[in-house]
Amino acid sequence: MTTTPTDPLAQEFVKFSVDAGVLRFGEFKTKAGRLSPYFFNAGLFDDGAKLQRLAEFYARRLLASGLQFDMLFGPAYKGITLAAAVAIELARLGRNVPFAYNRKEAKDHGEGGTLVGAPVAGRVLIIDDVISAGTSVRESIAMIQAAKATPCGVAIALDRQEKATENGADVPWSAVQYVTSKLGLQVVAIATLADLLQYLRSGGDASLLAHATGVAAYRERYGV
Repeated sequence: MTTTPTDPLAQEFVKFSVDAGVLRFGEFKTKAGRLSPYFFNAGLFDDGAKLQRLAEFYARRLLASGLQFDMLFGPAYKGITLAAAVAIELARLGRNVPFAYNRKEAKDHGEGGTLVGAPVAGRVLIIDDVISAGTSVRESIAMIQAAKATPCGVAIALDRQEKATENGADVPWSAVQYVTSKLGLQVVAIATLADLLQYLRSGGDASLLAHATGVAAYRERYGV
């Protein structure tokens, strides 16, 4: 039996997410109609300390990935806060890059348009929390390309590593795999479902260990 090597940064992030109440266990209905034994809600990184820590994880993962990018782009709405926070943390670590984001409705006064922030140019990295269906990524790509810039990758907090759905049916690839293979963008995730499962199994906490069975069964059924 092959054991998955431990990723210290991912394990640290999963622990932080559980402690912060962002990663919860129970029974949750997903957008695809599945009953998931866990739920990751990045909207609950809802105070300064938690957001700063989240941005630190993104920045550390990005700098370690070697992915080349010139600026950050945050798709509305969650991506706006994430892009701003990650830009601040990257600057603190000595990598100062501009960032931009979109508004949902075009503004017809002032500077106008749908894009806000630095001019969208060069290699643009999209920052989001998760990739559920790839729709947000496709919309971001269209906006970036319309600005004559080049989308170069997507950074997310958690890769759920589960089958996507099309027209209500499961398909044998995940949304992240779709973005990588079909859209040609590198995806950098702070942690994956495999990292989450490893954390549940290795923590020595009986309550967490109890959740591992349900998460493992879910991955067996819907995982890629």
